Amino acid sequence: MPTQGRQVLQFLVGLSLAAVLLVWGLPYFAKTSWSDIWAVIRTVPLLHAVGLQLLMLVGLWFYTFTFTGSLRGLTHGKALVINLCGSSVSNLLPGGGALGLAATFALCRSWGFTRRATSTSAVVTGIWNVLARIALPVLAILVLVAGGVDLPRALTDLAVAGSLSGLAIIGTVAAMLASERVAQRVGAVIDRVVRPLVRRRRATGPAMSVADLVSDLRSRIIDVVRWRWWSMSLGIVAFFGTYYVLFVLVMRETGVTLSLDLLFAAYAVGRLLTAVGITPGGVGVTETATSAILVGWGADAAAATGGVVLFSLVTHVMEVPLGGIGWLLWSLSPKKEPPAEGEEPLFRHGRVPVPGEARRGPRPDPG
Repeated sequence: MPTQGRQVLQFLVGLSLAAVLLVWGLPYFAKTSWSDIWAVIRTVPLLHAVGLQLLMLVGLWFYTFTFTGSLRGLTHGKALVINLCGSSVSNLLPGGGALGLAATFALCRSWGFTRRATSTSAVVTGIWNVLARIALPVLAILVLVAGGVDLPRALTDLAVAGSLSGLAIIGTVAAMLASERVAQRVGAVIDRVVRPLVRRRRATGPAMSVADLVSDLRSRIIDVVRWRWWSMSLGIVAFFGTYYVLFVLVMRETGVTLSLDLLFAAYAVGRLLTAVGITPGGVGVTETATSAILVGWGADAAAATGGVVLFSLVTHVMEVPLGGIGWLLWSLSPKKEPPAEGEEPLFRHGRVPVPGEARRGPRPDPG
């Protein structure tokens, strides 16, 4: 089947599954009905809903610290535009993460950032996101165990499965960053697998092996992490922290009175499930699982499900129209021709050079 046909089929399947989960699965597993869910949501005053939306924007602003920490010369305003545009694309299509990444790449290139800098930023922010989503359910379990809460088996299994798979990936990446030898071995293994299938060549010169690509990427990642690891960490913690506060406020608005540790556990599972790529942004999967967990812990079915739906509307659905504003702001922003690869900005004497500034002299060894 052609690639375009597969993408259309994936879209239809993902959209259908999301619709089934939302229309039937959500009220069924939460033991409520859509009429009761909407009745709860309608009790939230409009002014409060606006305040919740503004808090969501605060969370997105905090995340700009992760972007600016991974890409030298990027301003917080442009980072917010990237976040809005990329999220809107990712939330519209199943497997939209790849399209969101392509949108990020296009925006950064239009502002004069090199391919190498942009790709490194994408990899580093991706690692930071995976680490955070893995850490949340693990932290939630520790908090609940310390508080003497009896954990549902499904929640424990989900957190353990997600943590083990994620830790395996992160462990491999961490080992590659810590050891040049490990990076070369991993690259050599991948190279042996893909070389018979794909031949990647530079514009001029011989083919570049995967091992060489991995070694090169390792150096760039280490350079970025040493430069602004604290900014990226601050941004990701503040982002997820703000969204947790938003989750608690939404639940209180809809009448859910569960303790903060139980709400944190439900929130953590929901954040982990947003990475599920079979539906757009994990829609349907996230809401159904989160509602079932809250109801299982004794929350009123309609109140809990109404809160989950409202939280999804504020943080997920509203990213689509906000993305339209982001694309408008990008279209009005000044554009700059990116420099030729190999003329990347030099980081000298603590000064952040503007994108497109020519490199003078040899690039310092990133270590």
